[in-house]
Amino acid sequence: MLKKRLIAVLILRDGQVVQSVRFKHTNVIHSNAIHAIECFNKWAVDEIVILNVSRDAASREQFAEVVGNISSECFVPLTAGGWITDMEYAGQLLRSGADKLCINTAFLDDPELVKALSLRYGRQCIVASMDVKADEAGVRVMVDRGSRDTGSDPVAWAQRAAELGAGEIFFNSIDHDGNRKGYHLDVLKQVCSAVDVPVIAFGGVFQWQDLVDGIHAGAAAVAAANIFHYTEHSTKKAKRFMAEAGVPVRSEGSHELLQTLSVS
Repeated sequence: MLKKRLIAVLILRDGQVVQSVRFKHTNVIHSNAIHAIECFNKWAVDEIVILNVSRDAASREQFAEVVGNISSECFVPLTAGGWITDMEYAGQLLRSGADKLCINTAFLDDPELVKALSLRYGRQCIVASMDVKADEAGVRVMVDRGSRDTGSDPVAWAQRAAELGAGEIFFNSIDHDGNRKGYHLDVLKQVCSAVDVPVIAFGGVFQWQDLVDGIHAGAAAVAAANIFHYTEHSTKKAKRFMAEAGVPVRSEGSHELLQTLSVS
């Protein structure tokens, strides 16, 4: 049986790790992302996603430098995203040590770029970041850091992302982001049922049961950000809870072995 993954997410604004609440990023958690990585290396996380939410495209170089610094200390797969608008910068992030690219706005503005990246690096390298928002008209997908409405429903968007070459979908709800009420489960279920690629659930984790609920909704991996920064040894506790709930997860021992081999 395939193991379910537990993913820690770092949200960076101008090089600092920040808390995200409905896509507002005002509270700085770490001035240096390396401090968070040191904890995650010890606490049994399976992967790390690092996202640049800075409003200025000039942040790209600083972010690539941070990715390089993190990758040198990171013992698990690393996904990087934010401001990926051309082949050159995508390649720069991968050369800096990212294993995968998390892409959002290009799926609307430049689908040919997505296709080209998938062909060049393989679809396993492309993670489609999908941000959904609900209002009286229904649930739609947003891009450009949640500022632009695509007019597309989540199922159609997820299917299109997979067709364009995404190997995974990173599902997030703007309404649930940092709101401590768990994942947007009904939409998550629809997306997971509509595509053959793995779906990562993100946005809203407040208790470990939320992670289990995400798996039961069909997600191949569950991710969180804020809760992991404020609870000591949190990823170990999360994984133990998931295992006790019957979710197949990689044991802590295998993670520690991987870390030992990486530094030997």
